[in-house]
Amino acid sequence: MTTPATPAPTPDTADVPAGLLAELAPLLAAESDAEAPAAGVDPGDLEQAVWLRLLERLRETGAPERPAEWLRRAVRAEARRARRTGDRERPYRDEPVHEPVGAEPHGSPEHSLLVAEGRRTLRAAVTRTPGRCPGVLAAMLDPKDPTYREIAGELGISQGSLGPMRSRCLGCLRRMLAAEVPAPGRRGRVC
Repeated sequence: MTTPATPAPTPDTADVPAGLLAELAPLLAAESDAEAPAAGVDPGDLEQAVWLRLLERLRETGAPERPAEWLRRAVRAEARRARRTGDRERPYRDEPVHEPVGAEPHGSPEHSLLVAEGRRTLRAAVTRTPGRCPGVLAAMLDPKDPTYREIAGELGISQGSLGPMRSRCLGCLRRMLAAEVPAPGRRGRVC
């Protein structure tokens, strides 16, 4: 893994506080490496998008008060944007949908094995989540497909707090699985 160089100063970055870019480069590389697999993008693309966002911010409002905290939020925001954009990509009608390299046909023993392994990995990750998340996520994965009211009653929490708790737990689970399960190939992209 190569560490990207700090962007070269340009007229737009001439008024950047000394050392800010050099200080943020390692953190940005680490955060991008962590978030990129779950977003299905290249870490370098994520880094570049955040550098651009930082330069825009510097031009508009100046340096953030807490640069490291701002950078972490910006990386996650760009990763979410990339996921949303990738989910909307569709192949052209005349273009065949490409399966990821090495994909097995549905119904094959290899495909069944991979699906089962993915489920085992997911169940194991659910048990490692913090707080009430294992109970919430296990209820969401229940094959009986319980309603929010049933889940809230089972866990002894209000139905209104279940949605936000579910979102936090899924975010935690997503970050945990990003390193364990490779991101699926995006539709519409040709490798």
